[in-house]
Amino acid sequence: MKGTEYTELVAFLAVAEEKNFRRAAGRLGLSPSAVSHTIRALETRLQVRLFNRTTRSVSPTQAGLDFIARLSVPMQALENAVEAVSETGPVLRGKLRINLSRLAAQRAILPKLQRFMSLYSGIQLDLVIDDHLEDVVAAGFDAGIRTGDRVPKDMIAVRMTDDLQMVIVAAPSCFGEQPLPTRPEALSQYRLINYRWSENGAQYRWKLQHGNEKVEVAVDAALTVNDINVQLAAAKSGVGLALLEQQQVQSAIEAGTLIHVLPQWHKHEEGFFLYYPHNAFMTPAMRLLIDFFRLESGSRPHR
Repeated sequence: MKGTEYTELVAFLAVAEEKNFRRAAGRLGLSPSAVSHTIRALETRLQVRLFNRTTRSVSPTQAGLDFIARLSVPMQALENAVEAVSETGPVLRGKLRINLSRLAAQRAILPKLQRFMSLYSGIQLDLVIDDHLEDVVAAGFDAGIRTGDRVPKDMIAVRMTDDLQMVIVAAPSCFGEQPLPTRPEALSQYRLINYRWSENGAQYRWKLQHGNEKVEVAVDAALTVNDINVQLAAAKSGVGLALLEQQQVQSAIEAGTLIHVLPQWHKHEEGFFLYYPHNAFMTPAMRLLIDFFRLESGSRPHR
């Protein structure tokens, strides 16, 4: 039995016992969407519907009840055997070097880092925060993490986050003498803070959209930086308007430190992906890392 098939069975029994995807996800330490994706994969593999789902309840079908009856005893025996061996067996050890951007560290790694480290205490992670687009193979890394549009096409990629939404923010002091803009075209009348990639000097493009309408702002930045934390700090201090990832600024918006400017408009970016080369020797530590984030996000390797 493959590891993914065992994971599907564990998720199936958890949902059957909890009769709720959210509670089952909390018990397994996964997101509800990851558990839902896993159950759908199991039903697809078995070609049978295992649960009846409504907006308020989850209950096993007759096929699901039969599967529970057949599965419960051998699964418990398997878990007991694994626990017995793990009490005396060695802890898996290894070191992984990962190259990732600063925002990837904040959005993709840090929210799940404590759980990974507690599950796999023998694995050491060497996270190299680098906003340049590194050749991870040539630089000696095991893997990289970038937004989907920046992942090299010859790599295998595993999704780690949902897509990103970039929003315009500014400190309230920016609008003491000027009103809030009502259209993207008016942004040229304000001081703007923009991001620049160090490796090629390219500036971040403000391609905004509102429904089907799309506008690219001609950015003549008053301040250009190559660090998103500096960009955020400058926006908070009232230097100008910045285009930043929504979750990065949400707490400041809620606190009133920043204002969400043109809230109907945003820039869409692909989410973050963990990527690694085809045909690379897969260490046990790397396999655990891939499986962990694949299950957390409900993703499957592609490309």
